Amino acid sequence: MELQLLYSTIFLLTFIASTHAAISPEVYWKIKLPKAQIPKVIKNLLPQADDDILDTKKKVYYGLHQHGAWIFHAATEDEIREIKNETPIQSDHQDNFLYKPYFFEKELVKGKVINFPSLKNKNEAPFWPRQFVESIPFSSKKIPQILNYFSINNNSKDAKTIEETVKVCEEPAMKGEKRKCATSLESMVDFGIFMLGTNNVKVVTTEVQGENQMVQKYTIKEVELMADGLNMICHKLNYACAVHFCHGGGGTKTYMISMIGVDGTKVKAVSICHKDTSLWNPKGLPFVVLNAKPGAPSICHYLQDDQIVFLPFVS
Repeated sequence: MELQLLYSTIFLLTFIASTHAAISPEVYWKIKLPKAQIPKVIKNLLPQADDDILDTKKKVYYGLHQHGAWIFHAATEDEIREIKNETPIQSDHQDNFLYKPYFFEKELVKGKVINFPSLKNKNEAPFWPRQFVESIPFSSKKIPQILNYFSINNNSKDAKTIEETVKVCEEPAMKGEKRKCATSLESMVDFGIFMLGTNNVKVVTTEVQGENQMVQKYTIKEVELMADGLNMICHKLNYACAVHFCHGGGGTKTYMISMIGVDGTKVKAVSICHKDTSLWNPKGLPFVVLNAKPGAPSICHYLQDDQIVFLPFVS
């Protein structure tokens, strides 16, 4: 183990020395996206110096939710149980759900009261420079090498998570969709420009003022339609460094929803509404929650604060 650590340290030092003149992820963003501000949730997880890579903990980082990926596979019992009331209420308008991560677009109205958990995801996986992260294997065929690099036990929960994340990134795109797992900020920026066909973009995230993680009632104060059409959404995945599942191509509307919780928590939440759900998994969680079928009216969901949306900039 000590020898392995020595080799890893030597490799890191060699990498840093060889790429000292390379521009940082933050500078790359500013060059490529001159009109787009870097969201705090990105900036706070960027390396502040080359030596920061040496201080990175080799572990898997977990968020509280993975709502964005639930449209692609059949809902599991655990996923359904997570959002169910422990004590069923027969007459409850929530249909015995503690909260609904999916809802119809018509429900985005000022004054509506909803039950929802905090939109802080708390996945603190750091961004690593592209030159470095692309030197680490990222393939289901090389899971043993990935686990070895991050010093993760083959039979651990972290090992299973690594494998699941890599497999999600290798799944084929749906018809009309483009997708990519960005393993660096530079990769995300490049894919965003490719998806939107321009570097004149606006980048938005959900913002939460408060730390409450309990499900509580929120009142919608304002509903703002930011875009109707092309966008790119990046969902942060559980991994040992920042990995985002970025995709787009379907007809969507992007809203910014201002709401306030009963405890005073203020939220500006990004909501994505999908106009075409005909190709979604018919047994996926959205249809379980809404008792609907593919092709139903526009279905929406909120984004946690570490999910990132690229939109065409409109002056």
